Amino acid sequence: MNRREIMRRTAAAGLLATPAAGLLAGCATSGGDDKSDTGAYKGTKSEQNPLGVKEDAPLEVVIFNGGFGEEYAKSHEAMYKEKYPKAEIKHSATQEINKTLQPRFVDGTPPDMVNNSGAGQIDPGGLVSQNALADLGDLLAAPSLDIPGKTVKETLLPGAVEVGSYDGKFLVMNYTYTVYGIWHSTKLFTERNWQYAKTWDEHIALCKQIKAAGIAPWTYAGIHPRYMSWPLISTAIKFGGPSVATAIDNLEPNAWKSDAMKAAADAWHQIVKDKYILEGSPGLDHKQSQTAWCQGKAAFISCGSWLESEQKDVTPAGFNMTVAPTPSLGSGDKLPFEAIRGTAGEPFIVPAKAKNVAGGLEYLRVMLSKKGAQDFTKKVASLTVVAGTTEGVELPFGLTTVVKALEASGSNGFNWVYNNYYRKLERNLVDAACGEFFSGRSTPAEFLDQCQKGADSIAQDSSIRKYKRAA
Repeated sequence: MNRREIMRRTAAAGLLATPAAGLLAGCATSGGDDKSDTGAYKGTKSEQNPLGVKEDAPLEVVIFNGGFGEEYAKSHEAMYKEKYPKAEIKHSATQEINKTLQPRFVDGTPPDMVNNSGAGQIDPGGLVSQNALADLGDLLAAPSLDIPGKTVKETLLPGAVEVGSYDGKFLVMNYTYTVYGIWHSTKLFTERNWQYAKTWDEHIALCKQIKAAGIAPWTYAGIHPRYMSWPLISTAIKFGGPSVATAIDNLEPNAWKSDAMKAAADAWHQIVKDKYILEGSPGLDHKQSQTAWCQGKAAFISCGSWLESEQKDVTPAGFNMTVAPTPSLGSGDKLPFEAIRGTAGEPFIVPAKAKNVAGGLEYLRVMLSKKGAQDFTKKVASLTVVAGTTEGVELPFGLTTVVKALEASGSNGFNWVYNNYYRKLERNLVDAACGEFFSGRSTPAEFLDQCQKGADSIAQDSSIRKYKRAA
């Protein structure tokens, strides 16, 4: 099976979880005139210029300088410049999107394109509620830049549009296809003759074996402990089924205290109480914990599929990082061991008050071209939401395991979206609860109670707009 077939089957399986039907009723598109372009610079729409880009209009692009770096963006900018040589492009990168750009959104002078990502991103829900984002509907309806006979929307994996849609409007382009799982070094496991465990009991037995060998079974980003909520919630969903995620997403009463969440929290507490976590992990940030893992100080780490790119400068030769699903709690799980979490991520936005909205949309069209997507994958070792673009691309070891994991997961893939709806709930409230739990300062019951109280505080706050995800 070639990579195109793998991605086609993955897409057909619907791994990208889709938020609520009411929220995602459809994506608005406009006609062929220039009235929908709210930017200051307007060109004339034509077959060659479907978005009405003014060829000499300046374009400002701000990129989150995180795991993917900024070189991929410079390549996309070069592609834009090739098409519009008269356009001056201003490029900048920062790790603090919120601090850098929030004042500009407030005073009405935002850039034309923003990679709104990272721990310091601007709250997407706030931007949506303030009507600060341009409708990307025209982009979806525009023809693909280099995939003949298809609109941009028709080139995307199912779910890519839904994840970024709010109340029927497509407002956020999540560019990457991210898989979340548990990572280990194939080299280390081969040398030690260890086998990745498929059940929780086997995982605990392996952790005991790893610890006896003088290696910590686990490490995690203690400064961002929500990274450990991902495998814990995944364990609960595989045990209780996708309805576990729907209840959490919809802020249902006691969703965090379901039987499935209790079983998952009890299981994960064992690695805490048996001291299977690298000493000092609560004080490490994501890069420090990942580096310790790459150095062989720990066997497992929880992360998304950006990990390989983020660690490329410090990963030893032959390390061969591999992603795997969370172990099953037992034979009663509603989803099989192979089920893994996958979704569209890495958000890109065009501010509604940008001077060059059409240019921002066109920049996204460049990114979503076959050439743009393949260049991104080659540079940063990550999949994009553009279907079939891994064909002919030599994938690094880790990304190859991601593709294999997606194929094995098939129609059993799952996701949750509460972190998209209510950023504060994951980034602050659940994050704090995970910090207490995985450092050993709270019990499973106290952890779930803290998460539930956080969700209830969001549910009861009338100033926060609520969204509904369909079952």
